[in-house]
Amino acid sequence: MLRIEDYPLSRVPTNKRVSFLSVAVVHMGMLTALDQFMLAAILGDSMSLATALLAIFSGSVIFGIVTFGLGYAGMKEGIAGSLLARWCGFGRIGSVLIGLVVAISLLGWFGIQNALFAKSLNFALGDALGFPLAASLTGLLLTSLVTFGFKALRVTARIAVPLFICLMGFISFSTLSGQSLQQIIALPATGSPLAFSAAVTMVVGGATVASLMTPDLTRYSRSAKHVAAMTLMTIIAGEFVVNGLAIMIARTLQTADVVSIMSQAAGGAGLLVVILSTLRVNDLNLYSSSLGVINAVEGIFGKKLQYRSTTLAIGVAGTLLSVLGILDRFVDFLTLLGVVFPPILGIMLVDYLLLRTHREVLDRSRMQGKLPDDDETPAIGWVAIIATIIGSVVGLLFHWGVPTLNSLLVSCVIYYLLMLALRNRAIAPAVE
Repeated sequence: MLRIEDYPLSRVPTNKRVSFLSVAVVHMGMLTALDQFMLAAILGDSMSLATALLAIFSGSVIFGIVTFGLGYAGMKEGIAGSLLARWCGFGRIGSVLIGLVVAISLLGWFGIQNALFAKSLNFALGDALGFPLAASLTGLLLTSLVTFGFKALRVTARIAVPLFICLMGFISFSTLSGQSLQQIIALPATGSPLAFSAAVTMVVGGATVASLMTPDLTRYSRSAKHVAAMTLMTIIAGEFVVNGLAIMIARTLQTADVVSIMSQAAGGAGLLVVILSTLRVNDLNLYSSSLGVINAVEGIFGKKLQYRSTTLAIGVAGTLLSVLGILDRFVDFLTLLGVVFPPILGIMLVDYLLLRTHREVLDRSRMQGKLPDDDETPAIGWVAIIATIIGSVVGLLFHWGVPTLNSLLVSCVIYYLLMLALRNRAIAPAVE
């Protein structure tokens, strides 16, 4: 059985590796979710069908290359992603900072998913509560459940996934069965126009956290072929099937509002599935964000925060984001993720596959079945951090090309060149 919380600070032993499907099903679940439906609905309502599908394909290519590369590293080393970053350019403190960035992004996802939960609940109650009150109640309720370990949330997760898949099938059949492809193509986009480059960045932003978490899963994989097949299956299921259907449904119903789509196509059952799906996702978002903040504070300041008080504080902050309207900034949120995370992922790949700065240390310790010693682990990778910041700024401020690709390429090139220059400078006296 796959348990991603096992072996948090050690390698997964070879005899603990699991079957291909055990890893692939969990990985596919990352992108067969309501947030992907929300993203694709925006694309379908803001662009032509062909352009929206091309944006999905282009973003999937970037996601696939980066995800396979990191997944391969995780499989080979048997190490989780945030831990692997220590020997892929960022060092011990740098890897902690990455965990903090992930925790903050999950806080944003909590706010967005809670806002969707509240909007669905308020809609079902005929606007009796009003959105601010509904968002406050749902956020604080879920925070309390996660804080005090309410076990029913695990049951909710098991129910929500198959229900969401069934609902997707039902809505797709009921909405699209009476429409020909030519009719869907001919429908005008009713949402605010969205540039192709921005759409690609959003697609990558919606999946990039899954890329960084991929080694957490593939450390249980047995071969590179399994990693490649898993990546391909996730892209097909999440990007092509879920997103493709959501694009066509949004165009057919002429709206990007998920609550409207679910209520129009499936009535109360659709709203119930939205609520259960947001509960499932936000349970993990809040839990993972709390652990990320605790680990970051302990790694940087040496102070151990209490889990319950940290979870309560993060839950309140996420709830406040919902009330303040983070759902209305969903596009901006995805764009931010799409330019901040690719530099981190790219630098890790450049270091592991090309520069191989710590491959000898990793290889030697892997043969011994342990992690590299502390004296073989750099404290902080300033070059990686600087390259990440520069790449992110370029992606945010420069509007030529595709922002997510700009941030990825700029950070990788800067990191590669600076590391080569430092390496040449270090060996120069020996050459003389």
